[in-house]
Amino acid sequence: MQPVRPDLAGASVAGIVPGLLAPNVPGWFPEPVRGAGTTVLLVLDGLGWIELERHRPALANLASLTGGPITTVVPSTTSTALTSIVTGRAPIDHGVLGYRVREGDGVLNVLQWRMEDGGRAPDPRAFQRHPPFAGRPVPVVTQSSFRRTGFTRAHLEGAPFHGWSTVAVLVEQCRAQAEAGAPLVYAYYPGVDTVAHEFGLDDDRYRAELGFADRLVGWLLDALPAHATLLVTADHGQAQVGPEGWVDLPTVAGLAPIQAGDGRFRHLHARPGGAADLLAAAREEVGERAWVFTRSELIDGGWLGPGRPTPAAGARIGDVVLAARDGWAFVDPALRREADLVSAHGSLTEGEMLVPLLAGRGRG
Repeated sequence: MQPVRPDLAGASVAGIVPGLLAPNVPGWFPEPVRGAGTTVLLVLDGLGWIELERHRPALANLASLTGGPITTVVPSTTSTALTSIVTGRAPIDHGVLGYRVREGDGVLNVLQWRMEDGGRAPDPRAFQRHPPFAGRPVPVVTQSSFRRTGFTRAHLEGAPFHGWSTVAVLVEQCRAQAEAGAPLVYAYYPGVDTVAHEFGLDDDRYRAELGFADRLVGWLLDALPAHATLLVTADHGQAQVGPEGWVDLPTVAGLAPIQAGDGRFRHLHARPGGAADLLAAAREEVGERAWVFTRSELIDGGWLGPGRPTPAAGARIGDVVLAARDGWAFVDPALRREADLVSAHGSLTEGEMLVPLLAGRGRG
């Protein structure tokens, strides 16, 4: 298995919003986007291309759309990819480099926006400075409970917020914005990711949630006027891990007092002067279960995007990073409950890195 590189110069989630805001959309966009009066960009959290294809016969509305797979970013995780989608920036630029990131001598849980040692979390506007949607007033339709969270401020600050508490309201908010003539509407639905984490990819409850997400696509197509296009993508896909795939790393853990990232994209921060020993231990302990990178290999190899990180963002990258292969994931002793996840994401496999970009015109 070879790792999937993000196509940051072409068809990736980081290029969607810049493409939609450009005078002419790029050639890799689905045809229904061209000439649309309104585009509703729906992010179905966790819906990877591989899983969509596996279940295509049961997903009539998604199967009716035009388009194909594109890549997400590295790491293939929600906080990083959503920030890349709305800012149009590579992770190396915006610096949101995982679900949990090193901040000073502690770890910031980005989605909960809290320091795990109980310290004061950073100002979201200082942590991530790039405005969403190139500073344009694009309506955002997402869960009402997200309105005042630190992560919302970090990646959506300044965008008009239109909350939903039920899926019916999500659909109505999108319809209303399209009929009001908004050129671009951003909408977010988290259900596929939530159910996959809890039950895995081979469970009837996951298949039921895929069916519900497909019906949501149908409801939006029925509600949107004919001048509007629904453009469906995702932030990442998934990998089946289950309880048997989570691995403790006793030798590595002893050399990495701070761990961050996700179970499938684990940032390991060494003690001062200990990076070489940590790298050797990681290669010995998990070299067959992970692609093992040094910080410089990730940066110089362009995995996080072209260029160099700011000093603050560079410090969030582990001295050693483990990108899990197959169905493995790596336990952080400071967050053992993460090992309850049945499916996970963050790494470089096709299941995690390939996401849909599909479009269809409104039928309302």
